[in-house]
Amino acid sequence: MNAKNTKKAINPPAGPNPVQQLFAADQQQALLDQLYQFIELEHLYESAIREVKTKLEILDSEFKAKYDYNPIHHIEDRLKSPQSILEKLQRKGMPFSCNAARATLNDIAGVRVICNYIEDIYTVAELLTSQDDVTLIKRKDYIKDPKPNGYRSLHLVIQTPVYLSDSKELVNVEVQIRTIAMDFWASLEHELKYKTNHDVSADLAEQLKDCAETIAATDKRMQEIYRTLKQID
Repeated sequence: MNAKNTKKAINPPAGPNPVQQLFAADQQQALLDQLYQFIELEHLYESAIREVKTKLEILDSEFKAKYDYNPIHHIEDRLKSPQSILEKLQRKGMPFSCNAARATLNDIAGVRVICNYIEDIYTVAELLTSQDDVTLIKRKDYIKDPKPNGYRSLHLVIQTPVYLSDSKELVNVEVQIRTIAMDFWASLEHELKYKTNHDVSADLAEQLKDCAETIAATDKRMQEIYRTLKQID
């Protein structure tokens, strides 16, 4: 017997679906509108990430062509989830909407640039923010002024244009620039502090800060070694 002929037709259940049961027609439409808006928002910020990454990759490849050196070790990116956006808006006492998210949050789109040496961080930051279509919105230098826990990184919020089919949108992107060593410490500190079920005691917090200081000193030594080798060449 042909298996095709043995299949039974599946009819949709009679009556309204669960969404229709829970919400009135106008509420259903409002929910759908908000869903579509967040899909568009996600696309917009993903596009902004691609714009910024392309700029950085071009700068890095230019350095390789001109100076036979890559100041960027690698690039990572991150897009905040709707749940994270909701939680952050709630903490700020803002409504959950695309307009509120765009107006209030600077870190929906994030790009992390991992450099070899401390000097590379400032070189990359200067070259990126000096481009004609990039506007520097905010700058926090946690390398010159580390956080109390020892965290080091250069944080920028930049605005970059995204060209769509019928408009140009200016989108904020958070760019974190740090060395390999800084990233190593930050990644493990995050794991220890936020991914475990135990609070970090004052003693352990001090040990983590001591590690950050040791890594920072190593960063500076590696920078000096690199400078010395360049002079020999």
